[in-house]
Amino acid sequence: ACNGNYAYIDTLNEAQKVLVEELSATLQIIAKDVKIQIEFNPAVVAEYRLIGYENRILQREDFNNDKVDAGEIGAGHSVTALYEVALTENDYRWTEPLRYGASKSIAKRDATEMAFLRVRYKSPSENKSKLQEWPLKQDDIAVSLEDSSETFRFAAAVAAFGQVLRGGKYTDTFGYPEIMKLARQARGDDTFGYRGEFVKLVSLAQSMSARTLD
Repeated sequence: ACNGNYAYIDTLNEAQKVLVEELSATLQIIAKDVKIQIEFNPAVVAEYRLIGYENRILQREDFNNDKVDAGEIGAGHSVTALYEVALTENDYRWTEPLRYGASKSIAKRDATEMAFLRVRYKSPSENKSKLQEWPLKQDDIAVSLEDSSETFRFAAAVAAFGQVLRGGKYTDTFGYPEIMKLARQARGDDTFGYRGEFVKLVSLAQSMSARTLD
């Protein structure tokens, strides 16, 4: 399979980001064929969905198959995967419980675990993958949005924006104003103004949407 990176450069600010700040991360690969697999505990999680990544989803059996190509990660890069999760103790969910679903008792042996995370990757010079695993505990769940990290909140705003642009099937009443508020509150230091640029993009999308409705 072919590997590589691409970028769309339309401003000097974007050129600075791609060709200066992120150049070393783009050129220096620290892990190749990186695969992520997460298994949710049915005793704790009633339903879930992965937001985005439609073109990156692998078959379950491909996780352990080192011949199946996956993405690369460069030095200093990070990868974010967001899931929407409905817990069994909450009433809010998109689907009705299955009448003849599998018993949850099989997972109750460790109800402190919400999920189990597995990561496979290859070192740049190797063709055999390495496996790392971590249990995700219920105690790790932030009680409120304000308790979550600044990075998470901004990522959530970006994910919500993408969903609203596609019709907002799952965002309910969370629209452009709420996205801008969340992004502004999670803007942080923003040395080069990238997060501020995102807020401007959301504002532009909102104004164009309003004109379309008129």
